[in-house]
Amino acid sequence: MLHLGNCLDVMQSIPDGSVDLTVTSPPYDNLRTYNGNNDQWGEHVWRAVIADLYRVTADGGVVVWVVSDATINGSETGTSFKQALWAMECGFRLHDTMIYQKKNPVPNHQNRYQPNFEFMFIFSKGKPKTFSAIRIPSKGIVGGSNQRQVDGTTKKFHSGGAAHPTKYKTAIWEYSVGSDRSGHPAPFPLQLATDHILSWSNPGETVLDCFMGSGTTGVACINTGRSFIGIELDPTYFAIAEKRIATAQAAPVQERMDLI
Repeated sequence: MLHLGNCLDVMQSIPDGSVDLTVTSPPYDNLRTYNGNNDQWGEHVWRAVIADLYRVTADGGVVVWVVSDATINGSETGTSFKQALWAMECGFRLHDTMIYQKKNPVPNHQNRYQPNFEFMFIFSKGKPKTFSAIRIPSKGIVGGSNQRQVDGTTKKFHSGGAAHPTKYKTAIWEYSVGSDRSGHPAPFPLQLATDHILSWSNPGETVLDCFMGSGTTGVACINTGRSFIGIELDPTYFAIAEKRIATAQAAPVQERMDLI
């Protein structure tokens, strides 16, 4: 279900506790000009959005909040941290702080190191009811390991020997930037949305993107068998999202599965 409009208005029609997962990326300070709509964004907006996300999120549901900061007068704004702390004040747990690392960042020639990442804050309403970890190959054999105790002593944690052939991915996920060629100035990768949807939700559950942009989260929902609610303020980006999601819906099921 796609909605053209202000998310603060549209979300009022979403019932309490009806959203299992939100995967979204809000505007980042003034890093982008969204067709003249930047005057409709600021702290007064993101505070209200996060508070309403808590209302619509189901118990055990998760919000994936992908965000970065502008640098103004030589200092990063820190808005991303303010948003995370505000989410906790609203009742969310900061379940995890993850990193979206960019394989191909825009070159930087200022007096700072090359910026190549964004935060992916994982907010949960209570303990997450779903976690399907993405696994990667492991070495198969591990040595023994110790675990540090509160008093400073160590305790045998693992005796070594045969290990599981796979292990959890780390909290740093690496993707190429801007691969959907949609025309949106700041899309996130389809695989990023897909990986979070697979991690924090089940087939048939409801996923929300309240800053839908070019519809990447919606496409990932179609490919993975989730219901989707998308909200976008800008008519140009809304049209792009409609077209991309319709194309995904029209694709053969096997073709969708091949994208997961």
